[in-house]
Amino acid sequence: MTMHETTHSSPLGPVLLRSDGEALRELTFAEGSDAPAADAVLGAACAQLDEYFAGERTSFDLPLRLDGTPWEQRVWTELQTIPYGETVTYGELALRLGAPTAARAVGSANGRNPISIVVPCHRVIGATGKLTGYAWGVERKAGLLDLERGALALATG
Repeated sequence: MTMHETTHSSPLGPVLLRSDGEALRELTFAEGSDAPAADAVLGAACAQLDEYFAGERTSFDLPLRLDGTPWEQRVWTELQTIPYGETVTYGELALRLGAPTAARAVGSANGRNPISIVVPCHRVIGATGKLTGYAWGVERKAGLLDLERGALALATG
């Protein structure tokens, strides 16, 4: 399988995007500078990210291919049901999945989410309301949540 990648700037730092030409496979924060999108999936992802950071997009319409265990797949699917600008706790997400004692397993799957922002693992918070456990830093998590709540305007580009 041929993988394509690009680095795209965002107000919270550069993001690395990878696709297989048919679906987005990875979106992570990374070092780097803008590079041209190598395929249509990456081009659409970059455009939709710009709209998201400009406050013009509340959901993503991209083909995704998420590789993970069946449990991770369930968690990542459930993450995509959390509305823009809202949060749930790890425990609440575990309850939604029918596994009320699996809050830590939810957190573990969250941490392995390969498509940050689009699969909104940043919308999951600790039981006390504290921002915890974001692979790309709590400051970025806070920035994403503030953007979605309208408390922060981020400039793109």
